[in-house]
Amino acid sequence: MAQGTIQGKDRFLKNVANSLGRKRITEPVEIPAWSKEPHREVFKGMDQNELLDQFILQSDKIHTNVVVTEFDKLNTVFGEVVEQMGKESIVHWKDPRFEEFGLTAALADEKEAGTDVFEWDADNPKKSIAKAEKANIGVTFSDITLAESGTVVLISDSGKGRSVSLLPKRYIAIIPKSTMVPRMTQATDRISEMAKENGRMPSCINFISGPSNSADIELRLVVGVHGPVQATYIVIDDK
Repeated sequence: MAQGTIQGKDRFLKNVANSLGRKRITEPVEIPAWSKEPHREVFKGMDQNELLDQFILQSDKIHTNVVVTEFDKLNTVFGEVVEQMGKESIVHWKDPRFEEFGLTAALADEKEAGTDVFEWDADNPKKSIAKAEKANIGVTFSDITLAESGTVVLISDSGKGRSVSLLPKRYIAIIPKSTMVPRMTQATDRISEMAKENGRMPSCINFISGPSNSADIELRLVVGVHGPVQATYIVIDDK
């Protein structure tokens, strides 16, 4: 995707400064050194296994099933979860991790068994969105995983359509255990680092905590109004 350009920035900021009756500030803002950072103390010092335990506890509170498996058993576990959810149709990201973790073969098996399996096609977004809208299951990987809130973070890219996690009735997140961090604090740190390395922020970053949950003023919970009605996290011990 072509990068946009900013027109008239200097002129605009100069007009704002003049209206405020001061000179324009051109030096970069320095980030202050905070004397207290309680947000960095949450789950501090926990290893991946301890973070996973916290993640499972929180996921249960948000009505999300967590299945933990080893790398060599992933295909079997994936097939079992798909069977439980209803295997009539699946849409998934075009992501090299499907091949890396052996799920390409599992998806091929599902297709051979009669399941409608569709890989997101960035060159045909209309067809991809239509497939996602009709799919029973959407499957993505988690790019960053938050233990505190039971959240998967999805960073958009050409093959990683946003609709895959939003439009299907049910959702499966494949979570390499190595992506587990304590909370939002560490996720934003990583995203900032990625932006510096790539020269830009991703066009969309989704923070997904289980199935879609909506509540009205009377505190009546309704599941599935703004997204999938059911979510399952499959955590892989990828070390």
